[in-house]
Amino acid sequence: MEHRKLFMGIDVGSVSTNIIFIDQKETIVEKLYIRTQGQPIKALQEGLKIMKKRLLPEDKVIGVGTTGSGRNLANMIVGADVVKNEITAHGIAGLKEREDVSTILEIGGQDSKIIILRNGIIQDFAMNTVCAAGTGSFLDRQASRLNIPIEEFGKMALKSKNSIRIAGRCAVFAESDMIHKQQMGHNNKDIIKGLCEALVRNYLSNVGKGKEIEPPILFQGGVAANIGIKQAFEEALQQEVIVPKYFDVMGAYGVAILAKENWEKTHKTNFYGFDIVNAALQIKSFDCEDCANQCEVIYFLSNGKIRARWGDRCGKWSNLKKTTEDLLA
Repeated sequence: MEHRKLFMGIDVGSVSTNIIFIDQKETIVEKLYIRTQGQPIKALQEGLKIMKKRLLPEDKVIGVGTTGSGRNLANMIVGADVVKNEITAHGIAGLKEREDVSTILEIGGQDSKIIILRNGIIQDFAMNTVCAAGTGSFLDRQASRLNIPIEEFGKMALKSKNSIRIAGRCAVFAESDMIHKQQMGHNNKDIIKGLCEALVRNYLSNVGKGKEIEPPILFQGGVAANIGIKQAFEEALQQEVIVPKYFDVMGAYGVAILAKENWEKTHKTNFYGFDIVNAALQIKSFDCEDCANQCEVIYFLSNGKIRARWGDRCGKWSNLKKTTEDLLA
């Protein structure tokens, strides 16, 4: 049996780590969404272990791309061919879904972003990495407070007959306002719809401020699973909002496509292979006192050997020829 030639896309974020494989036709053949839980190295190793079991023995990974806030760390671990920011990765995946996409709304667990495209080119973008009120963690917290599974949140919002306004400018104020509405006797369905509308209002007034949101509009990221948020966006924008089939792994999808394009030009890969799943991986750091900058130098070890260093401004420690003994001297 002829082996499949596959390309791996890895998106390491603060909330989730997503891994996908695409074939040479850019079709997703395997996907995995797992929680990072503050341990990106462990999450990535576990994810790769799961994915390796899903592949056929004759399958061959010939290209790897990484994205997300942990993209550089993931690159050090797996040996990536392409390392790209989330804006580029989500933009590429959005264009794969709809060649004519004009706006991408992306909301993850800890951040949110908007990408404006025109004629297949990213023209503008904005990100929110500060305020929790426009992210998935805000909904998770309120679902927990209401004792309602987050999976049921969207369905309950759609059943609301009487939307109530909840202050959404700040997560802390939104929570106090939600409690106040409960005490006034409002039912959970109306409160949940109000929370969905508050998140969308916050997103549009902060992340989407000053942006020309034109159709077709794609909604990507983990929060796109929430049909209550989708409906709130459609009501606020008076436009159809499209949720792609692979909405939760679009960053990984985009960077896998870029890895494929890179392989088509180079026909080589830096991928270290799946043996890395059993390696002892560590991140350590030290303060270099050789000059007034006093840089914090971070180094990555695999089975006790230094794989990479970064953080120094002068490049002295980034030189891979130096050994562990040099560091400790």
